[in-house]
Amino acid sequence: MDVSTPLLERLVERRILVPMGVDGLYGRSGIFESVVTGLESAIARAGSADEAEVLRFPPAMPRTEFERSEYMKSFPQLAGTVHAFCGGDREHMALLTKLATGEDWSRDHKPTELVLVPAACYPLYPMLAMEGVIPGGGRLFDVQSYCFRHEPSADPARMQFFRMREFVRVGTAGQALTFRDLWLLRAKTLISNLELPFEIAPANDPFFGRAGKLMKDNQLEQELKLELVIPVASAQPTACLSFNYHQDHFSNIWQLTLAPGKSAHSACVGFGLERIVLALFRHHGFEPGHWPAGVRHTLWG
Repeated sequence: MDVSTPLLERLVERRILVPMGVDGLYGRSGIFESVVTGLESAIARAGSADEAEVLRFPPAMPRTEFERSEYMKSFPQLAGTVHAFCGGDREHMALLTKLATGEDWSRDHKPTELVLVPAACYPLYPMLAMEGVIPGGGRLFDVQSYCFRHEPSADPARMQFFRMREFVRVGTAGQALTFRDLWLLRAKTLISNLELPFEIAPANDPFFGRAGKLMKDNQLEQELKLELVIPVASAQPTACLSFNYHQDHFSNIWQLTLAPGKSAHSACVGFGLERIVLALFRHHGFEPGHWPAGVRHTLWG
């Protein structure tokens, strides 16, 4: 395959992705979506023995719970809020005048009660808090959502809107760590069956500000976050899966307790669906029907 032409340009030429005029915002073709569907089926089969509770969240969550999550403390540069027009007839006429004259009309929009979901598991923890004490055996979830991060880039693997499929374990520290180790093995097998090159590496989140450096160092030192990285579109491999041990971070925020009153721990494995699909196009070409037989079998049986 000719790799001298950027991956995004080749995807656009074949209308696998359709640019929408803003970096990181694309329409997806039927071909692209067929691969996403196959990948989701392969992921579901990998975790089928766990019988996780399936939840599919909308791409927005309550602003009050988002504020409570401390996301703005760590990642204010990535957050996306939902604003809307809340005026009457007079304000509407003023808004139309600004639109006609090219003035800034955005100040006429006010924050709503919604914020865009930054990761698929974020709506889960307030839901658990409302449901009360977590049973001793813990709980296991299979969640998915469109997510948003304000990170405009010409790299197609850094979309601003993207889908994340996660499996989340909430229970004791031992249950959370065992879950993460199990999914490390499962993910290696799945990505190997897709015949994609990969590495597993300790990683850290893009924490903001001075305090963020300490948090990054702590994540790396304790190996709380691991990533499976694959060459996709840039010179450096791209994180396509992440394996996170949160300790009792979310439990402390939402008072998630195990009987008899102990703080719960949590862990998750997150699949970046678009990134893995882009990796498949990068390494196997732009016609899924011609991909290696083993890859096609893994995706579509």
